Amino acid sequence: MAYVYISIGSNVERKRNIRSALAALRKQFKKLEQSRVYETEAVGFKGQPFYNLVVGFETSQPPQELVGKLRAIEDEHGRDRKGQRFSDRTLDLDLLLYDDDIIEQGKLKIPRDEILKYAFVLGPLAEIAGHKMHPVEHQSYYDLWSSFDDSSQPMLPIEF
Repeated sequence: MAYVYISIGSNVERKRNIRSALAALRKQFKKLEQSRVYETEAVGFKGQPFYNLVVGFETSQPPQELVGKLRAIEDEHGRDRKGQRFSDRTLDLDLLLYDDDIIEQGKLKIPRDEILKYAFVLGPLAEIAGHKMHPVEHQSYYDLWSSFDDSSQPMLPIEF
């Protein structure tokens, strides 16, 4: 079994899509460890604010198969892949970490670069996995978050 962390985001019918995505993940993977939900501004385009969070869970699926399952959940939620990379999203599920593995297989790169770039990924990850070490940076997520400049990426925790 591997322990994985997934980022979840939505800015289209965000409450409904996040709740539905969590239900779909619980159905497949049972017990989820979950960060708080944060409202954040759209990054890279003008759009409605996002809801973002990170979840962790155990899986026996290999990384590529897991990514396929995540894509299927996105598709079930009306994810449009024809538009620009940075655009409105009904649902965005990204595999951030797969145990402590470092993976580069085609488009699959683990750990995801977004962990170190975006407050809405690193903050929630540090919340539930602060004691774990980034497999490349060799620093804990708590320490990475403590030194992260989030001044241009405000996050508002919300009641969910």
